[in-house]
Amino acid sequence: MAHALKVWPLLTGTIRYEKILSTPHRGYGEFIDAPILAYLIETPNGHILYDAGCDYRKLTDPALLARYFDPMRPQVEPPRMQEEQRIPRYLAQLGLTPSDIDLVFIGHLHFDHVGGLCDLPACEVHVQADELAAARTGMDTIVLADELVNADRWRTKIGEYLVAPGVHAITSPGHTAGHMSLFIELPKRGSIIICGDAVDLEENLSLEIAPECCWQGNEALAVTSIRKLKELARAEGAELWPNHDMAFFHGLPAFPAWRD
Repeated sequence: MAHALKVWPLLTGTIRYEKILSTPHRGYGEFIDAPILAYLIETPNGHILYDAGCDYRKLTDPALLARYFDPMRPQVEPPRMQEEQRIPRYLAQLGLTPSDIDLVFIGHLHFDHVGGLCDLPACEVHVQADELAAARTGMDTIVLADELVNADRWRTKIGEYLVAPGVHAITSPGHTAGHMSLFIELPKRGSIIICGDAVDLEENLSLEIAPECCWQGNEALAVTSIRKLKELARAEGAELWPNHDMAFFHGLPAFPAWRD
């Protein structure tokens, strides 16, 4: 059986927000610090990056910071990101450069997942056609229009497909129109499912709660995706990795360590 070889969780920053954005009706007035994650995946065919984090320039230029993130206050504070948390800096520690990334798989097009593509200008990018079409409507305020300027160069996909040996694209819409997760078969410790923002917190899994921010308010679709991921995990004996759970993140291998 074909497997991926390694997965490195990459902390590309943190963001503080009111918990009700992840668990509606639970956590009003409670603010949580959440990791902003990307994942580097080594396969027999090369390297895949799941998500790319934020655009560092928007977080370090005061004018850009105010323009893009002040409107989100007070419910969402601007993300915090250090220079060393940019994707090329992580790659350099592994002796890699952006040219060693065979493709960037974008789970969805919110700013904290796609903004860092500006640091990877020559990379092949995969995104779902439904995701891109919805983002281009301008109806999703968490999508920043300038981060779609190179979208005509991206490879749009429809539905589930084999990304690389041992790496499978899994549809998980609801949070956004074309949200995607990744099922990864690993040789030593078994399979994992990178949920992306289909699952923010462990609480979303255990209680099957959709996040508050769902595309066109379709919470039922988001819950269906949560249940789908849970069933896949049961069937395959896989671990589910939520995307914005700080306690869960601290249990993952700390870079440059990896999961295999």
